[in-house]
Amino acid sequence: MKKILIPTDFSENSWNAITYTLQLFKDEDCTFHLLNTYTPIIFQYDYTSASMAQFSLIDTMRNVSETKLKEFSERIQQQFNNPKHNFLSSSVFNTLPLEISELCHDNAIDMIAMGTKGASGVKEVLFGSNTIHVLKNAKCPVLAIPSEFPFEAPHEILFPSDYGINFQEKHLQPIIDIASMYHSRINILNVRYEHELSEQQTHNREKLETFFKHIAHLFHDIKNQNIADAITNFQLKTRINLLVMINNKHSFFENLFFKSTINQIGFHLNIPFLVIPSKT
Repeated sequence: MKKILIPTDFSENSWNAITYTLQLFKDEDCTFHLLNTYTPIIFQYDYTSASMAQFSLIDTMRNVSETKLKEFSERIQQQFNNPKHNFLSSSVFNTLPLEISELCHDNAIDMIAMGTKGASGVKEVLFGSNTIHVLKNAKCPVLAIPSEFPFEAPHEILFPSDYGINFQEKHLQPIIDIASMYHSRINILNVRYEHELSEQQTHNREKLETFFKHIAHLFHDIKNQNIADAITNFQLKTRINLLVMINNKHSFFENLFFKSTINQIGFHLNIPFLVIPSKT
């Protein structure tokens, strides 16, 4: 049974992430763990100086969190009554990144699904700060769903790769699982300048061919283009429903998303984005 964590701040962005994920795995036996974390600002700086009034605030925040989790759970049952799905919910006094780190450390979850933006929903920002942190540091796959993206079966999957990873089953199984569920085609996109693939890159590309032998797939080679532009242009030509990347340190993923401010990267993501860590 797949164990999927869905953090929620009770925004419509997070509700959209819930509905997308429930539909994506509608035919799979899953346990979904709804998580809301709360931490008053004062506790993020100096727990020892907290007053009784601030402890009272904690109680209020916990009550609000538990009430809203119950409301979300009831809303799910009303709209998605699926016998294959079980639900847990937790209201936790912690920051979201720390709580997720602890859950991942205990191997309590197989995947995290969350909205790309938080409750603020600032249009100019591609990812909220919590989403960025989780994408960069989670030890399990993370599925980030744009706030206004309605569910579409992921029939066309885009998988950009620089072939810099010695691919293992753990890297590719999440992609294979989704592609198998929906009879999807995986589009492997390599973007490079004039130089040819190294011997190691060629070997890694051949490993992909082996792993995807039972899945429809195509290799695409694009030269002399900016990586972000190449991804955007490919999406315009092909109706891509899901973007997948492996978060390999020192890879183009790292350069693309985390070495510049997130709202200055070269494209605006408008499809679900699955990030798989290279190391678990």
